[in-house]
Amino acid sequence: MITGASSGIGAAAARTFTAEGARTVLMARREEKLRDLAAELRAGGGEVALSAGDVTRSEDVERAVSVAVTEFGGLDAAFNNAGEGSLGTRMHEMEQSVYDRIMDVNAGGVWHCMRAQIRAMLDGGRPGSIVNTSSTAGLFATGAAAPYVAAKHAVLGLTKAAAAEYGEQGIRVNALVVGGTRTEMMDEVLRARPELEGPFVARAIQRRLADPEEVARAAAWLCSDGASFVTGGAIPVDGGCSAV
Repeated sequence: MITGASSGIGAAAARTFTAEGARTVLMARREEKLRDLAAELRAGGGEVALSAGDVTRSEDVERAVSVAVTEFGGLDAAFNNAGEGSLGTRMHEMEQSVYDRIMDVNAGGVWHCMRAQIRAMLDGGRPGSIVNTSSTAGLFATGAAAPYVAAKHAVLGLTKAAAAEYGEQGIRVNALVVGGTRTEMMDEVLRARPELEGPFVARAIQRRLADPEEVARAAAWLCSDGASFVTGGAIPVDGGCSAV
């Protein structure tokens, strides 16, 4: 199950996971984009199911998990990648509705997803792996809006708590600490504020934005048996940003 699958890292993950033989359930709000991606993946021989919905709505998340169980017999892995950001509006100038939406998508979405996913994994009685998308903003203030920084910190906390609670039942939970990535959301930010590209890459050792596929490959590894002894981790995919 991949959330935020209609573009960016989520779409790259759908291509990567499917190419490695995974049967995937794609979830995002934009159903038309999901259908286009699914058609592409099926044309290449992939087994794909769709469940359009919003991760802030628990019923939408539960429906997506149900699709995995019904279509493919269970849920073995999940990549909770849906996110929403904002330009760096200062706290005292930010509308309450913006704060609520950023927190609901980035932190609340992971909460809704893990609750439903873990329940399905436990019911299935087999090991599982969950990967949550956090950010360098989950480690320090990056210049992103304050609620985004807070939400990505919360993702790391939820990841560690879930890993500790369910490790003995064979469920691994990890997070990706993602740096600046060339996604649709990033492109929108840079179109509005092109001067921000320099600051976005200045801290990274590699001095560039990531390609979404580079993040997707890390998620695929964490979901695989190759990462069988990795849980509760915050894995950097940030070009060295968090190393300095």
